[in-house]
Amino acid sequence: MIDLVNVPEFYQGYVKSLGQGDLVPLLLKTGDEFIEFGRGLSEAQGAYRYAEDKWSIKEVIQHVIDSERIFAYRALRFARNDKTEIPGFEQNDYVPESNADNRPIHGLMTEFTNVRASTVDLFTSFTNEMKQQTGVSNKVEMSVEALGYIISGHQNHHLTIIYERYSK
Repeated sequence: MIDLVNVPEFYQGYVKSLGQGDLVPLLLKTGDEFIEFGRGLSEAQGAYRYAEDKWSIKEVIQHVIDSERIFAYRALRFARNDKTEIPGFEQNDYVPESNADNRPIHGLMTEFTNVRASTVDLFTSFTNEMKQQTGVSNKVEMSVEALGYIISGHQNHHLTIIYERYSK
């Protein structure tokens, strides 16, 4: 398990929600849980919003995919010792542009499965030294390893929200 000192404060809740465990097994476990959830969704459930101004489940899935790609890109840059600061991204600008509500659940879940497999391959390729490399993104320093735990915890966070707020 990662030392939370190396995780930016904003993301610590995501990482704490994972409990103890090594990074790659956690990525596999949380990925499998998300895939299992998505397999059971109908198109009507995917379009559901628990309030008018909230994202649909399809949009949440696309947000998880987009965020994972961005976090993995950051990890790659930091692992390669790229010291160029990376700007943040505004998730609320991405979601309306994602076209998620017009995509089938099956397509979204296939994309998630492929992205998670790529993320697992990426983090498996990193040496222990690479995992300790740091960089700055969105004006916050973080390690490659922290980004891996953030990916898993972020996805876990959104799945928890779906179960808590969308299942009523």
